[in-house]
Amino acid sequence: MAIIRYTGIYNADGGIWGETRYVIGHLLGITACSLCDITHSPIRRKPEWDAMVTRLGVPFEVRHRNEITPAESDFVLSTGLPVVLAHHDDGSIAAVLSDSQLDALAGSVAEFETALAKALFAG
Repeated sequence: MAIIRYTGIYNADGGIWGETRYVIGHLLGITACSLCDITHSPIRRKPEWDAMVTRLGVPFEVRHRNEITPAESDFVLSTGLPVVLAHHDDGSIAAVLSDSQLDALAGSVAEFETALAKALFAG
């Protein structure tokens, strides 16, 4: 089973209101998303994230929880959010990094890349 793409799903809603709620909640310390911390600085997406995605060799999409597909929605009910999913060429989906694993990376893109590689070799 080859991985044909990854999907990272944020523990936040997309759109103007969703992102505004997240930013305010994050500033107040009542909202958190470990995947958001990895992909974005307080101002914009991290350039090192874009460089890492390019090195992967397969697409890596990030979505907000209100933007996921029905198949992803059914899957994340058991995994929680945020999560990184691998989509395989046989149509199957597998979680490769969970919220606790993402949280342990403390916002580091380099640590994310290492953790993703380790998860692939372990699975």
